[in-house]
Amino acid sequence: MSDKTKKTSDDRDVMGKAYDSVLAKRLWGYVGDQKLKLFLAVVLLIMGAATELAGPWLSKIAIDTYIANGDMPGLLKIVAIFIVVAAVSAALRWSQVYLTGEAGQIIMYRMRRDVFDKLQKLSVPYFDKNPVGRLMTRVTSDVQALYELFGSGMVAIFGDVFTLAGIMIVMFVINWKLALLTLTVIPILLAVTFAFRKKVRDLYRQTRSQISNLNGYLQENITGMRVVQLFGREDHNYNRFQEQNSALKNTYLDTIFFYALFFPGVELISALAVGAIIWGGGTMMIGGTVTVGTLVAFLQYVERFYRPVRDLAEKYNILQAAMAAAERVFHVLDEPIQVADQAGSSEQSARLDAPFIEFRNVWFAYKTDEWILQDVSFIVREGESIAVVGATGAGKTTIISLLQRFYDIQQGQILIKGRDIREYPLAELRAMLGIVLQDVFIFAGNIADNIRYGKPEATDTEVEEAAQLVFASRFIEKLPGQLAEPVVERGATLSTGQRQLLAFARALLRKPELLILDEATASIDTETEQLIQQAIGRVLTGRTSIIIAHRLSTIQSCDRILVMHHGKLREEGSHDELLKLGGIYHRLYRLQFGHAVGVDAAPTLP
Repeated sequence: MSDKTKKTSDDRDVMGKAYDSVLAKRLWGYVGDQKLKLFLAVVLLIMGAATELAGPWLSKIAIDTYIANGDMPGLLKIVAIFIVVAAVSAALRWSQVYLTGEAGQIIMYRMRRDVFDKLQKLSVPYFDKNPVGRLMTRVTSDVQALYELFGSGMVAIFGDVFTLAGIMIVMFVINWKLALLTLTVIPILLAVTFAFRKKVRDLYRQTRSQISNLNGYLQENITGMRVVQLFGREDHNYNRFQEQNSALKNTYLDTIFFYALFFPGVELISALAVGAIIWGGGTMMIGGTVTVGTLVAFLQYVERFYRPVRDLAEKYNILQAAMAAAERVFHVLDEPIQVADQAGSSEQSARLDAPFIEFRNVWFAYKTDEWILQDVSFIVREGESIAVVGATGAGKTTIISLLQRFYDIQQGQILIKGRDIREYPLAELRAMLGIVLQDVFIFAGNIADNIRYGKPEATDTEVEEAAQLVFASRFIEKLPGQLAEPVVERGATLSTGQRQLLAFARALLRKPELLILDEATASIDTETEQLIQQAIGRVLTGRTSIIIAHRLSTIQSCDRILVMHHGKLREEGSHDELLKLGGIYHRLYRLQFGHAVGVDAAPTLP
């Protein structure tokens, strides 16, 4: 990834504002049938806030009406009412929390489903440019940030606003002079809140970027642990991780510092308000214009007034986090699919007179003007076995990637059965292919699941036959669980050769029209390779195949051999024809079998 691209990607990680109407509208679209639950939660929250407002008022009545007059029955009545109000408030709060939590989980379920579905459909070039750890962050922590919005942020804001408004109204009703006295500290509170909000917003953006980068590095390091340990990079990687880990820790500590300042600051402002109430209310009480119950009620209301103020500051951060997370999630959902079914793609009858595969003047580059294939043309007839050889970087594997349509070519045409591969639905195109790569990916599960990965409906008998065909049954039968033997992630408990045999069985089980072997026997011992070659000889009969191999001994029996060099098709013919030609293939052959032709020194390629 270039610096420019990386910078753009990083910028996306830290973008975000407290409210974005476009993002909010799209998020609301995911609410769907959960709107009623959220509406009921808001109603319950407002009712709960109203019941909480009754507490100080009941205290005022208890003191001024019953305690002052020594009315014990009346006092017990007020106490009973107070308990009932508290119980109703708790029930309302429980119902609201449950409804918002349930609705939030359903909404997040839908978002995770859509993000994963989109990731499944995105083309290979997208994954070339985006680290796995960053994408995992989208599905996990970013979606979790959105849950915080629906589960505890959005609905709670209504409750906090209503609570603030209700407290202000009740205080003015009880005594407008004391209410105005309480408001004198509001400008200080607003100034502190806005300063805190701005500072924490900047720190939050840094945190999100650092978490994403840390996840990406962690995933890369764990995935490549064998290479890390092989080259003794543990200390170096540990130091790099520590740098990113320390940066994240320091940003969090800065955030904690400002939180530690803000909340005590609000408490201090609240204490100033309480002091003002005690002074003003005490003066009025001495003057006989304010009762003890009124003063007590005001002190309770002031305490409850600053609680939602603190909560709103927290909700602001939740809202900002959700907007930033939504922007990143929707960026994935809006990512254009570079390689997709074209309009009008449908199943059509094949041209019987056309070659099975035809590359017609194909040009391809992963990056602009850096051509990997240059004007490549060849045909593969049905039932023909073709080998592709050449030095590393000659474009061999690229040909396979283009046949699978992981990438689209810039110039020329690739046809299968006379149809441009872009006219095939991707599912139909890839269903024709069976591929065995050198780097085999084994999924967590069991042996049988991995063999039937490309054909889930395959019976146990079919799985066993495929395993026997490639001689994988030799090691499977020695496993405690045999086909049901558990396999961990990436097949770590299996040898490289065993994973390769499972890949052969997986590919052959589909009975593909085109079998592609990309250095498929490179990791298998000589004895097993000989057995595999016998199996390949049987399964290739009547089936079109393309074989990429550095070992020229494995492709000598192919019908034709294509020799690639610097992205161009330089030679084409059978093994004997190419040896007689005395060109690149002959020199490659001499490099591997120089003793067989009396060569003392290996020449360099042109």
